[in-house]
Amino acid sequence: MLNIKFDNLTIYKDDAIWVVSKPAGISVTPEGWDKDQPCMHHLLRQNDPGLLIVHRLDKDTSGVMVFARNAEAHRNLSLQFENHQVSKTYLALVYGVPQWKETTARHRLRIGVGKKHRTMVDHTHGLNAETGFTVKETFSEYALLSAVPKTGRTHQIRVHLYAKGHPIVGDPLYGEGSTEMIDRVALHASELEFTHPTTGILVRFECPLPEDFTTALKKIKKPAAE
Repeated sequence: MLNIKFDNLTIYKDDAIWVVSKPAGISVTPEGWDKDQPCMHHLLRQNDPGLLIVHRLDKDTSGVMVFARNAEAHRNLSLQFENHQVSKTYLALVYGVPQWKETTARHRLRIGVGKKHRTMVDHTHGLNAETGFTVKETFSEYALLSAVPKTGRTHQIRVHLYAKGHPIVGDPLYGEGSTEMIDRVALHASELEFTHPTTGILVRFECPLPEDFTTALKKIKKPAAE
């Protein structure tokens, strides 16, 4: 059971938007048939009944999200996401050390394949997808990357990194699953930039790495016992 408090979630809040830090392990909307199961939207609506969803993060992905507090803000933000006017930056801990400093993945993706509803690379029938990657830090067998998706396909970053030969640590669908370092996908939405729906000013919000992610990095950096 996640112990979540509003004070720990809020990054910024005004009359139009509520920017929050989503913890890993909770979905944005209910999953499956149980519409009453805990989710971010239900949790936040306890404090703001009119809150509206603008975008989503995977259940096991942590990081910054924006919700709309009225219909006008919702329309404005939704159009920005639809027209790719929102900049999103993620941090991912991956297996292996890339041979590149920067690269762009453009593998076409087919969504919802098989019983596990995986996303697969399919250059014939897939949808256009693009993600830019930059190496932030390297270790002996791992690397910390930043990822900037230009499109918003399901599991896009996870699949593009898998296709590049560097699956995300802890990824059960496109990697080896939980490890002693971290028991979820080591993917974090670190920055979100968009035009404020009321003021028209470009705003950027950052969300620091959560404890489980920083702990994983410390384990990787710790020298092997002699």
